[in-house]
Amino acid sequence: MSRQSNRTTDSKKMNSELFTLTYGALVTQLCKDYENDEEVNKQLDKMGYNIGVRLIEDFLARSSIGRCQDFRETADVIAKVAFKMYLGITPSVTNWSPAGDEFSLILESNPLVDFVELPDNHSTLIYSNLLCGVLRGALEMVQMAVDVKFVQDTLRGDNVTEIRMKFIKRIEENLPAGDE
Repeated sequence: MSRQSNRTTDSKKMNSELFTLTYGALVTQLCKDYENDEEVNKQLDKMGYNIGVRLIEDFLARSSIGRCQDFRETADVIAKVAFKMYLGITPSVTNWSPAGDEFSLILESNPLVDFVELPDNHSTLIYSNLLCGVLRGALEMVQMAVDVKFVQDTLRGDNVTEIRMKFIKRIEENLPAGDE
């Protein structure tokens, strides 16, 4: 029995490492294909957005979570359920704005940056920018427009990785005439 348990743990670790290395190869190729880090950052965000648009369906089906009542509940679900489900980590939700429309996700560890060192000539590269796009795309599909950006990154020498999320507006569903 314990042998089966070890195999499952080893398999998850291998899948995680394979994902990390594959993501690294993707970022490396983007750096070769585009002239500057800003363009690479845009491409990572765009790719993440497209992933998020599709990933939300899987998340809602697997988690059985209903509609969140407010942005605070959304923040908790993102940190405690979504990040845990897809990346195996649980970031802390902190630094709420007084209006309650902005918060930070603090990642003590970021599995995307395992085995990574940024070269000096890529000092403005936001290596994990894919995550911002995923969050933005997924939340847009549940009628929430948000701004998502990295404000701290361990790859740049910061102690933690911090993703800042700001609620912009609730998106109204526009149904075609007659479909109401």
